[in-house]
This record gives sequence, structure tokens and C-alpha cells, in this order.
Amino acid sequence: MNKQPKPGFKPGEEPLNYQPPEAHFGYASGPEVQTQISRRQRRGRIMYLALASATIVAILALTALLYTIVNTSFGLVAIEYENEPDKLVLDLQKEVLLGDEETVSSEDDNELVAGIIDDPYAVGFFGYSYYQNNRDNLRIVSIDNVEANAGTVESGEYSLARPLFIYSTQEIMAENPAVNAFINYFLTHVNEEIDDVGYFSLSQERLGEAQDLWKSANELDVPGWAVVEPDGIGGDMQMAGSSTVNPLTQRMLEGFSAGGYTGTATNESIGSGAGFRRFCVEAETDISNASRAIKPGEFAACRSNQRLPLEFQVGSDAIAVTVSAQNDFLTNVTTEELRQIFTTADNWSDVNPQWPDEKIKRWIPGADSGTLDFFEETVFPVELQDLEKPLLVGILADHISTGLGRRLESEQRFFEDELVYFTAEEWADMCSRVEPAAGCTLPARTQENVLLLVEERVVEPKYVAVWPLVDSIFRRSEIEEEVFITYPNAELKFHSWINPRFLSSPQSSSPELAGVRTALLGSLWVILITIVFSFPIGVGAAIYLEEYATDTPINRIIQTNINNLAGVPSIIYGMLGLAVFVRVFEPITSGALLGYADPTTANGRTIVSAGLTLGLLILPIIIISGQEAIRAVPNSMRQAGMALGATKWQTIWHHVLPSALPGILTGTILAVSRALGETAPLVVVGASTFITVDPNSPFSKFTTLPAQIYQWTSRPQAEFQNLAASAIIVLLVLLLTLNATAIFLRNRFARRAQ
Repeated sequence: MNKQPKPGFKPGEEPLNYQPPEAHFGYASGPEVQTQISRRQRRGRIMYLALASATIVAILALTALLYTIVNTSFGLVAIEYENEPDKLVLDLQKEVLLGDEETVSSEDDNELVAGIIDDPYAVGFFGYSYYQNNRDNLRIVSIDNVEANAGTVESGEYSLARPLFIYSTQEIMAENPAVNAFINYFLTHVNEEIDDVGYFSLSQERLGEAQDLWKSANELDVPGWAVVEPDGIGGDMQMAGSSTVNPLTQRMLEGFSAGGYTGTATNESIGSGAGFRRFCVEAETDISNASRAIKPGEFAACRSNQRLPLEFQVGSDAIAVTVSAQNDFLTNVTTEELRQIFTTADNWSDVNPQWPDEKIKRWIPGADSGTLDFFEETVFPVELQDLEKPLLVGILADHISTGLGRRLESEQRFFEDELVYFTAEEWADMCSRVEPAAGCTLPARTQENVLLLVEERVVEPKYVAVWPLVDSIFRRSEIEEEVFITYPNAELKFHSWINPRFLSSPQSSSPELAGVRTALLGSLWVILITIVFSFPIGVGAAIYLEEYATDTPINRIIQTNINNLAGVPSIIYGMLGLAVFVRVFEPITSGALLGYADPTTANGRTIVSAGLTLGLLILPIIIISGQEAIRAVPNSMRQAGMALGATKWQTIWHHVLPSALPGILTGTILAVSRALGETAPLVVVGASTFITVDPNSPFSKFTTLPAQIYQWTSRPQAEFQNLAASAIIVLLVLLLTLNATAIFLRNRFARRAQ
């Protein structure tokens, strides 16, 4: 092959080191080209698969993380209360209903009937049967234009309709044949007698459910209903409870005795609540009559005495609001008028000006009556959180000691113009001391604050079991059965751990009351100081290094150190912050130098120290990203500005910096995201893991969301894991909000620069 001369040279004049094109720089030629291309394509496919695999793994990991967080932040909870909120409200309402001097109460409904019959200005309520038996002398009042009758009770249209029950246990039925046979007789013949007694019969389907329960308790697996004849059955029975169910039980007892029962039975009318106490706590009765379902606390009392109540519904009743037949003005009332009649109104004209200006005489069931409970729950459906502050303070005063009450009032008084636990002289003396109590200067507690105290000190909720979201959806029936058996006095409800209460409540040692308000405010304070400190210094350093610094050894050392500092572990920055900001600059970071010293933060472990420490942590990242953004601005823009007569700083400020700002903000977003999630340096600097006082200045004690999450995840109770997951969601939302704000500003500046 002839050697080709190098272009531009005559043969024999080319340089000695000249090589033909195919050998220059080792380029392949011929078949080697295709081999090289195939090899590169193969490497490209491998890199593509590696990148795709890494992306898939990242997506799966993120999905698993989000699944775990969401699954833990929602779900069913079983809650037990030291004092049930509904009962607190009912007891408070009972005091109002029973405390009026014009109100007469009795567990004997016949006494109530007698009191109403002869007084045209009297009003009362009791079971429908008592109205039926005295309808010639009484008149029933419609409620919201709905009268109580079989149709409105069955449909639920009449608001004061309620079920009637009898309770016993499988053990009692097995040990006492008379009880077992009587319940069988009751369920066999109740629909034949109930209308005559004055109540409403059950549908065949509802009655069949009660009969199936009886068969299950007797372990009978037979089609249809199994009738047990009372003839020849002996043994004693004790029954007590609702005055409403009492007449129906008495009628059935008479028929049972007529059928051949030879034993002795007692049937006392003492009220549903008293009946459950005698059945569950005292274990003296075999059957408990009730005009309401058994409450969780009563069920728990039964179980503690080895009694598992079986609930047999035997009919329906309607509470009859009645007046004397002599009353010619009250035929219908609204629910709101009914509330006024039995609480705030003194005269009939107070409710309706067209009614007589005469005193209202009230006749109502006694405190232990299930009829009174049902009336309150239906007519006064008030939740604990809806009560006004004076009522909440009253509940708190009834359930806490005087010493605790005085301490709470000294911390923050309940009313501006009234003292609850102190006399005026005691309060004045306490506030005149050298170090007066905090309550002397703080405003009075709000309704929300008092409600929190009631829930924490009186209600004392306790989560006895929690379930994740997936189990709550797909295993609901199993969970309900487990709660019924294992936690009979617990309330099962779906709970979102992220709720307004969670966001507005401070930290608490009780997971039922704990929230993230203090940590959320702490994070906002710290990140604000971090941005204010690091952003201008970081951008200024980037401008200097790119636009002004020359290539000198000192500047090269500075640049190298900045690059190295970006990779230093965060705990090292925490130690630096402890040494510099907490100890050396303690007079400044504690606020003492500025007159804001607080004994609890005099050691410099404040928000300022935390913000400055995180500022140092992210400063290298902001500087490096700022340098890259400034470096990406074309030199032609600088030259054009200075060519028009602008100074170097004017060119940087008006041309270079606006063009680089989107890139600078991108780096700042990444840096702030890192700072917001840091825990280690803050723990070293002095972040509290448990604090209930909100930060109100840069010199306050503090905690942050990451520190709060860390503290909750280290707790053994399962409920704190749910709180931690919810706090993670709050942290992510806060992070996304801050990032979205920065992205909005970045895009806005990018449009301006175009």
C-alpha cells in the first residue's frame, strides 16, 4: 500500500511523526468500527437498565414509605375513658333538669301521672303505657308535628321512640331453669300482650333475632322457635330495673305464673341505671329491665363480676310528653321549645308569648331512670366540646382536688372578673409578690384551653388498642368482635391522627392528647432564622468568589474548604454550634445582652443558636449552587452591561444576579429541605424532646418536628408510632409548602430575566 502524503505537504516533506488518518489517535477502522459501536450500544443498554432499575427501586421505596405512613396515620381505635364525655354532659344536664324548684322527680311513673292530671299548667314525660292507662285524664303532645303511634315509632319518625330490653346471662339461664323458661315465655308471647300494656310490638324479624339469641345461649340448633312450657317449673327469680319495662315484665310474669310456674318472683321498678348496678355490681338480680342499651361502663362492671350480659329486645316504647286534659293551649311543641320548657323557661309565656303567663310545673323521672337518660340524649344532643366555658369550669371543679385547682388557676386564671379557687385577698397577695404567679399577667383561659384541661384531668381518654388503616377497612368485623370481648367498656371509632386538634395541641405524655403545635412553631422559627442568616451570606460569598476573587492561594484554600464543608456530617456542625453559639456567644443567643433573658434559656440553648447552627450547615450548599448559577450566566451579558457604562456592581446586581437567581433558589430549596429534616445538630445544641410551652421569641426554648418525631418513635407505646407517622405527614406538607413557595419565586424571577 502506497503511503499517502499529509495534505499540504509535498511527498518527502511531511513530518517524521506523521501517521495516516486511520491510525491517528487510535481510531478504529474497517470491521473494528462496527465492533466498537456494538460495544458502546451494549454499555448504553446496561446503563439504561441500571438507571431504570434504580428509578423503579426508588419509586417502590417511596411508595412503601408513603404506604406505611398513611396506613399508620388513620385507622380504628378502642378508647376507654375514666369519665365518659357523654356521661359528664348528661350529669350536668341532669343537675339542670332536677335542680329547678318547680321540678318534681320520681322513679314511680304513677306519681308523675297523678301530679299532672289535676294541674293544667303541669307538663311531664314518661313511658307510653302510662299515658295509655290514663288517656282519659291526660293529653299527649306532638313533637315537631309528629304524634306518637305505631306507625311513627316503627319508622323512627317520632323522635322520642326507643327500644325496650331485658338482660340476663348464659350462666344464669343455665343455673336457673326458671329464668331460662321465663325469657322463653317472654319471647313467645310478648307480641300478644305488648299492645294492651301500652307499648309497640316488634317486627317478626326483630323478634326472631332475640329468639335466635336465646337458642344460641341454650346451644340449640333447631329450625324455628323452641317453646318451653312453664308448667311445673319452680325456683326463685329476682328482676329489677326500668320503670318503663316494669309493667310489661309484670304482665308476662302473670301469664308465666298462670301457665304453671310455681316459684317466687320479684319485679322491682328502680330505674335502668339502678337496675344495672344491682345486676352487674351487686349481682343480686337474675334479669335486668332496661329502657336503654347497657353502657360500656356498666358492661365492664358486669364482666368484672364474671357476668356477660345477653341483650334481648322485647318491644319499643315512645316517651310521651303529656299535659293534663284541662290544658287547652299545648298541643304541639318544637324540639327547641321542649328544651326551653324543661330548662331555662320559668313561665309558659317565656317559651311562647301566646301561652299563659303561668309557672311551668315539671314532673320528670328520677336520676336513675333510663327514661330521663334517653330524653336528655334525644332532646339535648350537646357534645362536651360545645359546652360554654363556665360549664366546663364547673365540671373541672367537681372532679379535681382544690390543690390542683389552685395551681391551675395560679398558672392562668379561668375568668377575667371571677376567681374560682382563690379569694380576692389571696389573689391580690400572690400578685403583689416579687415574683408573681403567671396567672396575674396572662389573659384568662379560653374555652378551648379549659376543654383541654377537662379532657386531660377529668375525661382521661386512653387508647387501649389501635389498628392500621388497611386492617380497619378489611377486618372491621373481626376488630369489632375483638373489642367486644377484650375491651367491653371501650368505644370503637375510626380515628384520623391528623386532625385540627393534633395541629393545635401541644406535646403531652398522653398520646390521646398529644399534638405538634409546639414542634411546628419551633420548626418555623428555626427555619426562618436559618434562611435569614444563610441566604444573604451564601449568595454574597458566591458573588465574591465568582465575580471578584482572583486566583490566589488564599482564595483557592477558601474554595477547597467550602467544597469540603458541604460533605461534613451534620453532627459536627452541632458540636460547632454548641461550642460557638451556645457557649461563646451565650450572652447574645440567650437574649441577656438585649434584655430578654429568661431563666430557662439563660444557657444559650435557644432558637437563635439552632437557626445559626443550621445556617452554617447549609451555607456551603448555597454558596456552591450560587457559584454554579452565576457561572452559567454568559459573559456577553456582563460585557454588554459594562459597555453601556454600568459599573461592575451595577452589572452584577441588574443583569447577572437576576439571571442566576432561579438557579440560586433551586440550590436554596435543596439546602432548606435538608435543614428542615435535621435532628442531630439540634439535639446537640439543646432542642428539647419534651416541651409544652410554645416559643414566642428567638430566645425561647424549642423543639422541632424532626426532634418530636424522633422522640415519639423511641416510645414503646404503639399509639406514639401513629403520632410519629402523622407528624411525618405534617413535616412533608410543611416542606412541600416551603418548596412550592421557593419554586414560585424562582419561576417568577426566571420570567423577569427573559
